[in-house]
Amino acid sequence: MSKRSQRLLILVIVIIGFAIFIDLPNTPGIHIGGFNKDFETRLGLDLVGGVQALLEADIPAETIVDSESMRAATGIVENRVNGLGVSEAVVQQAGDRRIVVELPGETDPEKALETLQQTGLLEFVDFSILSEAEIMSLENNATIKTDFGLAEEVLDTSTITSTESVTATNAISPTFHTVMTGADLKNVFVDTNPQTGTYQIGFELTSDGAKIFRDYTSEHVGDILAIVLDKQVISAPRIQSAITDGKGVISGDFTAESANDLVVQLRYGSLPIPLKVVEIRTVGPTLGQDSLTKSLKAGMIGFIIVILFMALYYRLPGLIADIAIIIFALITFAIFRFIPVTMTLAGIAGFLLSTGSALDANILIFERMKEEFRAGKTLRQAIDLGWTRAWPSIRDSNIATLITSSILFWFGSTFGATIVKGFSLTLALGVMVSVFTALVVTRVLMELLMLVFKSKDYEKWFGI
Repeated sequence: MSKRSQRLLILVIVIIGFAIFIDLPNTPGIHIGGFNKDFETRLGLDLVGGVQALLEADIPAETIVDSESMRAATGIVENRVNGLGVSEAVVQQAGDRRIVVELPGETDPEKALETLQQTGLLEFVDFSILSEAEIMSLENNATIKTDFGLAEEVLDTSTITSTESVTATNAISPTFHTVMTGADLKNVFVDTNPQTGTYQIGFELTSDGAKIFRDYTSEHVGDILAIVLDKQVISAPRIQSAITDGKGVISGDFTAESANDLVVQLRYGSLPIPLKVVEIRTVGPTLGQDSLTKSLKAGMIGFIIVILFMALYYRLPGLIADIAIIIFALITFAIFRFIPVTMTLAGIAGFLLSTGSALDANILIFERMKEEFRAGKTLRQAIDLGWTRAWPSIRDSNIATLITSSILFWFGSTFGATIVKGFSLTLALGVMVSVFTALVVTRVLMELLMLVFKSKDYEKWFGI
């Protein structure tokens, strides 16, 4: 074996070992110094159940949607999805006014979507113009008008120390002054009142926000500063003393769930444009699990048939190709877990199709080898010429597949066709690995074969 082949053999062994490490179900991941990487198999909603929704800008159809606003809205929706704790979620812009959201495993999709599409404008509103009786007549969630108008900014969290109970029903007609918006919030989190044990929302302001808050609370001790979200009153606490450190709490009738929902909405900002749900598709967990089981079964049956065919038809090279295909599967699955790639039914189809590409490369090489054997070439000559003459066909076919995959990926990203996007991604990754296994792994295995194979009966061992 040449030194080049020896180096390639070492490279293949290292790659296989690393791939097996990543593929192990309980792999600990890599945690070295400041680098931390866990490996996971992500499954899409068509395999584990969940919801897919199409959100659209809730503005007149003739109004042009600013591209920057749509990109910002997509990012905010994605942050909110992550804040909800939904695993393997997919959020992507589709066209110039729509966003596709996939929430695998989500058990309460309606509530999740409600959080995602809320505008989330948080305001600290001066209620000092109200009398005590008017404040007491104001109910929680009452709608008010503020001089911040319809403008929308990045928002987050809220307000002060103690909250007075408010219990009436009528919306207030005056326009109230907005002291500060949630754009001045630096951090927001769920907390509990140490005395009562009830849930509240703690917040920390930016330096600019802290100055505004300090100046206002110093001049309005005893007044009411309401916390208003999307023009609805959340709570109306009285300023007990000047707040100079830029920290405070929003207290109210919160449960653990409602407090977390509000924090998610406020932490990740307000949407620059309102969104509405125009389409929703739900996949039950039972149907998703059934799809996964059938896909795995079909893939395993097909894999076994292919392995048997290669071994029976191509004999010794076929067995080498079978080993290369197994290595191909190990490496490709490791890449899916490393990135990680969210696997859907379409993604599995792309992977299985790329397996065919890996076999095609081996078949081209083996058929060229047969031709060289029939021409009277030695084993070494047949192998070298087989690879050399098969390479142009392998190269051209895989380049064509990668170009097609790129076009499909662009289409899926642009128009929100996540099925097409998943298919093209797994196909492209699989094709690239298939080229490596065909030209490196199979070649190294054939080099090893030449070291031990001494028979001249090529017809028997190579199926000539």
